[in-house]
Amino acid sequence: MNDRPLANKAQAIASEVRRRIVDREWRQGDRIPDEAELAVTFGVARATVNKALQMLADEGLLDRKRRAGTHVTVNPARRATLTIPIVREQIEQAGMTYSHRVIAQRRSPIPADIAARMELPEGAELIHLRTVHYGDGNPFQAEDRWINPVAAPGVDLIDFHRINPNEWLVRNFPWLRGDMVFSAENADARDARLLGTRQGTALLILQRTTWNDLGAITSVRLAFHPGYCLIASP
Repeated sequence: MNDRPLANKAQAIASEVRRRIVDREWRQGDRIPDEAELAVTFGVARATVNKALQMLADEGLLDRKRRAGTHVTVNPARRATLTIPIVREQIEQAGMTYSHRVIAQRRSPIPADIAARMELPEGAELIHLRTVHYGDGNPFQAEDRWINPVAAPGVDLIDFHRINPNEWLVRNFPWLRGDMVFSAENADARDARLLGTRQGTALLILQRTTWNDLGAITSVRLAFHPGYCLIASP
């Protein structure tokens, strides 16, 4: 049995519900129509509506409770923003002096793997940034980031030598959904050079992509210095 049609319908419903929340047709704290009513509205099975609403609950936009119904989360944008840590604050909270260095910044066509991750056409031109974050002058984290000017308007005007891209994006573009994958990889020549370690050293890697109502905001690969201790963000 092919589940793709069901998934596509659920995604379409989730997109419409997300739009109503973003456009404030359904406001923070509002109880939205129940599953049976929404199933009639969208002309689908109740199970499809349930799947769509669960997607939005997982994103933090909806609160679902038995008997109490489904409500729009209070301050969903704030909640979304806080789930991504600001690396400067992490370093300063550890008692170190923060600094960062932009290694490269340019407009470039995105390769196939990034296009698939961001749900954008291959070859679309995005801002490509490579940045290293330091604590007391020592490499803490290296990021390889793509930023979509459509979903992050004004990005071309920002001097990322003054404010790092992580902090600028978190403070200005709350995300509505995101995808995060942790893995362990051996440092390649570039990772080793940027993080001041040996090639082949095991590194913690986080690949994170976020979206808002305008599309994919950014996709970033974070490589952490060996021995980095992952602390849960608020």
